[in-house]
Amino acid sequence: MKADKRKLLAKVAYMYYEQELTQAQIAKELSIYRTTVSRMLSQAKAEGIVEVKINFFDAHLFELEEQLKEIFGLQAVELVATDKAMTEEQKEYQLAQAAGTYIRRQLTDEMVVGLSWGASVGNAINQIEAKQVSDITVVPVVGGPSHINSQYHVNTLVYELARKLNGQSLFVNATVIQENKALAEGIFNSKYFQELRNYWDRLDLVVVGVGGPLSYQKSQWRDLLSPIDYEELKLREAVGDCCCRFYDRYGKRLNGSLNQRTIGLSLDQLVKVPQTIGVARGITKAKSIAPLLEKGYLKTLITDQETAEEILRLMKRK
Repeated sequence: MKADKRKLLAKVAYMYYEQELTQAQIAKELSIYRTTVSRMLSQAKAEGIVEVKINFFDAHLFELEEQLKEIFGLQAVELVATDKAMTEEQKEYQLAQAAGTYIRRQLTDEMVVGLSWGASVGNAINQIEAKQVSDITVVPVVGGPSHINSQYHVNTLVYELARKLNGQSLFVNATVIQENKALAEGIFNSKYFQELRNYWDRLDLVVVGVGGPLSYQKSQWRDLLSPIDYEELKLREAVGDCCCRFYDRYGKRLNGSLNQRTIGLSLDQLVKVPQTIGVARGITKAKSIAPLLEKGYLKTLITDQETAEEILRLMKRK
């Protein structure tokens, strides 16, 4: 390459990257076409005149994201790094920040957004900063927890997100598990529930948590389950729940008595939503997350490095 050509490429690159001029401004100053400026910037990279250095780049983390996307056919994966020195609280906070940032980017005008509940979803909603959008509606996709465990009640999360978006919210006035099938059907088919059912048919985006195995102690609602429910779930080898709907390690829905008493979006409805974002982490929960990914119930996963690595280990054992 001639020295004068190299010098011009370097000058264009300097004006763009160092002086932060736009391509249109550079074109005007140098009396060349804007398309020529774009082509010269690309050539400057190819010739080594411009070298791009990406700071805070974790190649392993990005590789894990791509593996998960490819294996499960996901729309997106957001991972946060973990190390042995971190406490569980630090890991949860880091996940909440990443989830809040990602979810906020997805929110646009005239959306219908559904929320489940739990610590991970609640923490993510708390991290979302206010955003100016128009005509957005936020609705619950499950009934509420018991009165005892109400820290992350779905109505609270729905209200908070709608407030940050200057949108409207709709609440649910029933606990997630009812005493019997008839009572659950009565609520679901009632006139007051009709508006919520209509919104479930129009969901654009849903944010859900993932409930861990039956032995998993962190739960906001499982005190509503009876000993008979637990026995049935154990016999049918339940590995987790999503929207309070249980499934086994193959992702098969467990459509027993408990499912018939549950007030919430079904997994069949969940899979039809254009954007389904799962926010969950933990080595123990990996076996609960993997079946949801395999069956396509989640289209986006937000988790951390150690959970992602465990999910991939589980898949290799199959």
